[in-house]
Amino acid sequence: MLGTVVNIFRVQDLRNKILFTLALLIIYRIGFHIPVPGFDPAAIERIAGSRGSESPLGRAAEYMQMFTGGNLNKSSLFGLGIMPYITASIILMLLGEVIPALKKLRQEGQTGHKKIQEYTRYLTVLICLVQSVMFMKLLGGEGGGLTYAGMYRKALLMGVVGMTAGTIFLMWLGEQIDEYGIGNGISLIIMAGIVSRMPWAIWKLWQDVDLRVGAGPGSVGPAKIMFLIAAFVFVVAGAILITQGQRRIPIQQAKQMRGRKMYGGQRHYLPLRVNHGGVMPIIFASSFMIFPPLILGQLGRIPSLGDSIILQTIYDALSFRAYTYNVLYMLLIFLFAYFWVTVQFQPKEMAKNLRDSGSFIPGLRPGRRTADYLETVMTRITYFGASFLAIIAIVPSLIIVLLGIEPSVANFLGGTGLLIVVSVSLDLVQKIEANLLMRSYDGFSGSGRIKGAYA
Repeated sequence: MLGTVVNIFRVQDLRNKILFTLALLIIYRIGFHIPVPGFDPAAIERIAGSRGSESPLGRAAEYMQMFTGGNLNKSSLFGLGIMPYITASIILMLLGEVIPALKKLRQEGQTGHKKIQEYTRYLTVLICLVQSVMFMKLLGGEGGGLTYAGMYRKALLMGVVGMTAGTIFLMWLGEQIDEYGIGNGISLIIMAGIVSRMPWAIWKLWQDVDLRVGAGPGSVGPAKIMFLIAAFVFVVAGAILITQGQRRIPIQQAKQMRGRKMYGGQRHYLPLRVNHGGVMPIIFASSFMIFPPLILGQLGRIPSLGDSIILQTIYDALSFRAYTYNVLYMLLIFLFAYFWVTVQFQPKEMAKNLRDSGSFIPGLRPGRRTADYLETVMTRITYFGASFLAIIAIVPSLIIVLLGIEPSVANFLGGTGLLIVVSVSLDLVQKIEANLLMRSYDGFSGSGRIKGAYA
């Protein structure tokens, strides 16, 4: 391993890519602490500190920070994070399945991809304007005391322009990492936001640690620490397993006579990922489960509905500590996992490409039967991938309920945040290893390059 690290910095091109990526991530973390002009950062942090982490708005802020690299608890220029760009990309990807013009662009290769990227940037600006206005209204309503005296309108305008420019700048940083650095730029920005919070979560946990016999009920004893370590190892191992897991479909290339020579006849594999959707099903399910408590909380402020027993019962059932909430959460993860596979995985197109290239699956006719087989296999392995995602996603809830750990700490020591970090880290390691092997250096694994587990 030490020799591999030395080889990384021995290759000039790879060294420059890594240093360039680190420099841009440092710029992102510096800009994260630049406040929006006109807002009082101390007042905003005081309001955010008084808001409980178990409240609907508090949990929305935690998920926002975890998934996007932004922060709803402070008036930062990067407060929206990269979420508008991710939202725009998802919207155009879904529209590409129903709008023929976009679907045609996707099939035009690199030229079509650049055009779709251009549309994504325009849509990102529009989404930024809408979300920044909502965020500014949430931060500093009239008389809210979060803006400096007499600067409400100016602060609102500067906040909308500043946060929109901040997200566009993050989008540009991600594209620069993609082109001149190493790894996926957007994923690395999200991972940097999560990793930056992990030392705080560990320190917060350490303050509650009490190793004495008969420790108080609010403290973290040796048994709880062992459980946290076991949960941490389980999530890391599970994340690696579902990220690397794949089903290999044998592919046979047809033999062809060209002149006096015979070509083809080779046997290779078509890898199908067990977790084809990555962390997207969890992101969709989490975002969906945030809105009902927020809406019910606002309805509870209406005088005629404030004392409603039915409304309060539904609100309690959708609390993240409730059994109903976690069951619905797991069901939504399954639903969005299959939805994402339906949108992303195109068995008919894959079968067509196999047929056009002169390849086939042994025992199956090219065309419709091959497409049906690929769809059946993907449906079955997606069930196991979604099951792993659902189990990992509720680990923080189990830690909170069983151990009494704060939600802000549990979300970063296990569950989705750790899953994102492991997935992005594996992708980064594989790309570094590919650069090393391309230059005849050994990879991270002594037995060869890192490969996916397969069934």
